[in-house]
Amino acid sequence: MSESEIQEQQPAPDFTLPAIGSEDIVKDGQVHLGDLKGKNVVLYFYPKDDTPGCTKEACSFRDANHLLQQRGVVVLGISVDSVKSHQKFIDKFSLPFPLLADTEKTVAEQYHVWKEKSMYGKKYMGVDRQTFLIDKDGIVRKVWRKVKPDDHANEVLETVESLGL
Repeated sequence: MSESEIQEQQPAPDFTLPAIGSEDIVKDGQVHLGDLKGKNVVLYFYPKDDTPGCTKEACSFRDANHLLQQRGVVVLGISVDSVKSHQKFIDKFSLPFPLLADTEKTVAEQYHVWKEKSMYGKKYMGVDRQTFLIDKDGIVRKVWRKVKPDDHANEVLETVESLGL
């Protein structure tokens, strides 16, 4: 962990991004994190729409969304894909939460999830799959840096319950 990474118990960096989905969260085609003060927020970064791991993770959050909502938690997915790509992903998998388009990678860089990755010996830059749980006061309460997409939403839900959020 580098010193620049987001730490638990520090304020979550604020941002505004273009978004699609849930009209009660998305205002004028965008989401401003600061507007969600008073709500607990799960901010999950994922590499790419409609790829196997990202689909598993999104569907995991979809399936747990009603339980998270009952606890006052808003789920936000962020990738560097476009709003148009996000719309197709939402439609294909009936995702009930907003997806945010960080096409300029500014928020990925703010949250230190834009990293050098390696696949088949080739190095490239991409989004590191990480999740941040932000409380009603805008404080990061939990960070998951090594996310396994399959059952991640249940892990997040358990943490929300254990923290009494």
